[in-house]
Amino acid sequence: MKTKLALAIAAALFTVSCASTSGVDAQQSAQGVNKPTAVVQLQGNEQAVANTGLSISKIMADQDWVARSPEDAYWMHDSSGVLYAQKREGSELRDWYHLPLDAEEAHQVPLDKLHNYAYRDAVYNADRSMMAYLFEGNIFVRDLNANETRQLTRDEARQSQLVFMTDGRLAYREQNDFFTVDPRTGLIHQVAALKTADAPKGVTEPEDFIAREQVDLIKFVQKERQARSERLAREQKLAKANPSVAPEPFYLGSKKQIVAANLSPAGDKMIVAISDPQSWRDESDIMPNYVAEDARVKAEQARRRVADAKPVKHSLLVLDLNTGEQTTLTYNTLPGWNEDVLAAVKKENHEAQGKTYKSEKKPRPITLMQDWGWDGGAIRWTDDGQQAAVMLEAWDNKDRWIATLDFAGKQLVNQHRLHDDAWINYTHNEFGFLPGSNTLWFQSEEDGYAHLYTKVPGGKQRQLTSGQFVTEDPQVNKRGDYIYFSANKTHPGNYEIFRVQTETGELQQLSVLGGINNYELSPNEDHLLIRHSTALKPEELYVQELGEVSAQQLTDTVTDEFMAVDWTAPAIVAVPSSHVDHPIYSRVYYPADYDENRSEAYPAVVFIHGAGYLQNAHSGWSGYQREFMFHTFLNQQGYVVIDLDYRGSKGYGRDWRTAIYRQMGTPEVEDLIDVVNWMGENANVDTDRVGTYGGSYGGFLTFMSLFKEPGLFKAGAALRPVSDWAHYNTGYTSNILNLPDIDPIAYRRSSPIYFTEGLQDALLINAPMVDDNVFFQDSVRVVQRLIEHEKEDFETAIYPVEPHGFRQPSSWLDEYRRIFKLFEENLK
Repeated sequence: MKTKLALAIAAALFTVSCASTSGVDAQQSAQGVNKPTAVVQLQGNEQAVANTGLSISKIMADQDWVARSPEDAYWMHDSSGVLYAQKREGSELRDWYHLPLDAEEAHQVPLDKLHNYAYRDAVYNADRSMMAYLFEGNIFVRDLNANETRQLTRDEARQSQLVFMTDGRLAYREQNDFFTVDPRTGLIHQVAALKTADAPKGVTEPEDFIAREQVDLIKFVQKERQARSERLAREQKLAKANPSVAPEPFYLGSKKQIVAANLSPAGDKMIVAISDPQSWRDESDIMPNYVAEDARVKAEQARRRVADAKPVKHSLLVLDLNTGEQTTLTYNTLPGWNEDVLAAVKKENHEAQGKTYKSEKKPRPITLMQDWGWDGGAIRWTDDGQQAAVMLEAWDNKDRWIATLDFAGKQLVNQHRLHDDAWINYTHNEFGFLPGSNTLWFQSEEDGYAHLYTKVPGGKQRQLTSGQFVTEDPQVNKRGDYIYFSANKTHPGNYEIFRVQTETGELQQLSVLGGINNYELSPNEDHLLIRHSTALKPEELYVQELGEVSAQQLTDTVTDEFMAVDWTAPAIVAVPSSHVDHPIYSRVYYPADYDENRSEAYPAVVFIHGAGYLQNAHSGWSGYQREFMFHTFLNQQGYVVIDLDYRGSKGYGRDWRTAIYRQMGTPEVEDLIDVVNWMGENANVDTDRVGTYGGSYGGFLTFMSLFKEPGLFKAGAALRPVSDWAHYNTGYTSNILNLPDIDPIAYRRSSPIYFTEGLQDALLINAPMVDDNVFFQDSVRVVQRLIEHEKEDFETAIYPVEPHGFRQPSSWLDEYRRIFKLFEENLK
């Protein structure tokens, strides 16, 4: 039975998550926008949801019937309107639309005009009178004063890395060659060429006795050697003396691979990272495709497994474009560059094998930081191009450094070291220089949450934001006096837009929309373009003037058909944890006729989100929109549904994120136990009639809960599940479990395939066959283990044409019919 305290908590949190939403609804009504069907507030903990005959077939159909929400929205260059893409009805194609702020509706951008508007990632010159951008791999420049656009390149070559130089020229990269172009005259000048080869040699010393004799005896050979030497010397002198000739290439060495190359805005230096050649796969990394167009079995290429990964090191070079000098920087100025940070892990694994481990200091492989969310890369320059900073990470994932470059001293100077005994986050690593300044700004989790900091190189760092919330998508304004960002400061499940002053640290909340809000600052910096969603309504575009508290809705793409359904509004509940002080935030879906005093307790379903590091128990539109609709369907069939953010999920800080280090599947299953117990005590749920389902990481946790905690769930559906982490990719897995050769204990502790003998309850395995993320082999190996254990109560459904994320409505329908059947047969 639900206690009075739990009822009060649930009602209070539900009010928090929905109060702002109701304000938006009122605002929408005032603006004449279609208002979503009202959700009845909790009254006696009941929600009125009419039975509209919602079917699994309807839910899993092509999602055009829900909404064709605006995508990839950005501002017009003059802040007069917005541009966005929208899915074409009944097609996978996207069309582009222009919506002026003073217009009632958007108009489609014709294909022959699209190049005039494709400046979402434009770069600007110093006085912002000109911008440059790429369209279909070619360069366009727009004179903002004259409002004229010029195309500078039209060829099959693809340009990239646009940057305006301090002298007004525009620089760009074409393969491994770097050029500048005068945007007004069109004159192109090559400034650097990078070659992964050894420098040519005019004359080399003979290698052995007969070669030496040949040179001494034959005059023809002597003449050829002299001519070759003279030609090379002349070419080198010409390249240095004559500015009209292309510069001599920088030879970076044979059998090397260019990882990154970044040109200074001053045009006098480059920073280049190189490594030994790396491949994303081995020859044996293949995936059979049984439904190829030619009716043959097609061997698709697949990525390498973490079990086959080898440490990677990047060498960092500084190239002087004036003198041709190359300098290789060393990492020995970085604190901890040679620490044995995995000593304790190695010792534990050695002892388990009856061996002794002796720790020693030696250089750690270090690379440029690879953040999964940024676009700017790990090399950043000041506006004048005189100073640079790089973000580096250790291959073992335990350290991140921000270092500036001492060009005169030819060395790195550490400005910030972030160490984590678990692993450095692969997001929340934005950094750079404030505009017109050498002051660094950056994100760091050092106090337990992703916050913003500034630091003058050589000085003390200053923390700008603090508290139990995370900052997302920070953007610095043109003057550098504010950093804008979104954050879940008001509630863990509500992301609003804020800005912080870089000088004073004064924090200002800009939006009060509730739900989830992402943003883009207008070019004139007086408006916000907001992508806003609530739990019951997909993302739409809003515009808000800075200094105002209300926002105007720009788009309304949700269909009347979707709005006609009374969807269940989930209550956000802080489920107490029996293991840590932080609660397990969860979304609870109650049936329309829910009765907390009903004599027969309810059956229940627990949904486990995928991705591991993802937040789903929030007050915005779920990325799992089919699952959200399926939960209303389950409510209509009499189930209570709960969707939890287990430990490891995003949005709750570093400790919550890293609780799974070296023990994936242990804290999360503990959280699942707490959630099931909470439902039994507070939601009138029969804990003997609870099922679960989830995909990817959620499928992995379905395995772990059924294999390690028999009886917790009477039935579970594991969709595209990970069964053995040694077979997953390196970038994700090595963060959490280290490498299998170093830490086999962590892999055996965390992989379901080692616990298959524990299965006692009903299991459905749904496995796509052309999944290049979680391989079909993961399901095949688990099935073989279950067969060898002589298990009976499991079945497998295969999906021959589906990748990791299903694409065909027929596959979605088949999958969820099977899931529903599993629950009906085992929970009722």
